Amino acid sequence: MSNLTSLDKRKFEDLFGMESGYVLDFTNRSFADFIKGKTGINIYDGKYAQNGESKARRLREFWAIEPDITVGKVLSSLLEHWRYLYYSTATETKKNLHNECQKLAQKISGSANAEINPEVDFLQKKYANVNIAKLNIEPLLLPILESRLQEAIQCLHNNSSFSVVILCGSILEGLLLGTALTNPQIFNTASSSPKDNEGKVKKFNDWSLAQFIDVAYETDFLKLDVKKFSQELREFRNYIHPYQQMASKFSPDKHTAEICLQVLKAAIASLAKERP
Repeated sequence: MSNLTSLDKRKFEDLFGMESGYVLDFTNRSFADFIKGKTGINIYDGKYAQNGESKARRLREFWAIEPDITVGKVLSSLLEHWRYLYYSTATETKKNLHNECQKLAQKISGSANAEINPEVDFLQKKYANVNIAKLNIEPLLLPILESRLQEAIQCLHNNSSFSVVILCGSILEGLLLGTALTNPQIFNTASSSPKDNEGKVKKFNDWSLAQFIDVAYETDFLKLDVKKFSQELREFRNYIHPYQQMASKFSPDKHTAEICLQVLKAAIASLAKERP
């Protein structure tokens, strides 16, 4: 049996909505497939129905019977599923509960001291009050970028994931070009600034987004985590070309869109020097 305490179990039950007898959005079939795929266990075996037939009762019996490492593996996977479904619209209370449950799952699976997933850690950072107007770039450009940011946020709420990706990529490029134009000497003298065949620094209009990201990181306008995930956003943004998207079979989902919007928020905070 697992070492989950009664309070630990209550936290998971509250997060997964188990009071109703359900577990998240699973049907009987999908729940069985989910548990079997993670552990090889048939959750509809009779031994998991000692206290009732519902998915919630079976899960309670599962964590009463199975060892920590098995329960921890299932709970970690369920938390990933919850995050995909609900994190972007969840209250701060629910997000905090999710974080507590994640630590509990790591603890019982023996990975309490394991390195935190960098993507999860990056997404959990909060940028509630990002403000493009605080940036030191061309004033006439600011309202255009702010309008695009608000549109990207609205697209996320409307599950228009591909639109979020494209908008975030265009905003990031606009922000970095604006920053370079305001700080030309810093950007032009960076060792990673792109050069032409004669060794001269290219004009900013000829820089790629990847080059802007590299130079912005070198000159401390962007932090390391923003650089890393900005490059992912850049790659996603390249699928604006239909044939490239078709060839790669790229189909962004809500999680992809969340990453892109988080990258943009983190970049704005970095450029505004509001990140530690």
